[in-house]
Amino acid sequence: MEWVALITWILTAGGGFVLLAQWLSRGGHRQGGEQGTRIRPPLIFSHFGLAATGLVLWIIYVATDSDALAWIAFVLLAIVAVLGWTMFAIWVKRRQLRTAPDVSTAATEPPEQQFPVSIVTLHGILAVTTVVLVFLTAVGVGES
Repeated sequence: MEWVALITWILTAGGGFVLLAQWLSRGGHRQGGEQGTRIRPPLIFSHFGLAATGLVLWIIYVATDSDALAWIAFVLLAIVAVLGWTMFAIWVKRRQLRTAPDVSTAATEPPEQQFPVSIVTLHGILAVTTVVLVFLTAVGVGES
C-alpha cells in the first residue's frame, strides 16, 4: 500500500506543481499585500513546502520501512491537507462571487481564479486519496 500512496502522492504533487506554476506565472506572488479574498503567498508556499517535505520523508519511509517516518509524513500531510482545504475554500468563495466574465474584471481577478477546474478537482481527489492511503499504511493496514 505504501507504493500506491507514493504514486498518488507524486501524481498529486504534479497537479499541485501545475497550479503553482500557473499562479506564479500570473503574478500571484506579487499580490500578497492586496485587499480581498485571494490565496496569499505564505499560504500557498507553506502548502507546497510541507507537501514536498512530506513526500521526501515518504520516499525515505518506503526505502527504510521506519514507522516513525510514516507517522511524521502523515502529520505533515494532515497539515498540508488543512492548508489545501483553506485554499480551496478561498478559491470556491471567490468563484461564487464572480459575475459574468468581463474583460475589465479579468485583469483584476486573482491568478488562482484562472486555474482550470479539472486540475483543481483532480488535485483534490488525489490529495484525499493520498491522505487516506498514507494513514492506512501508517496504522499497518495491508502489512504482511
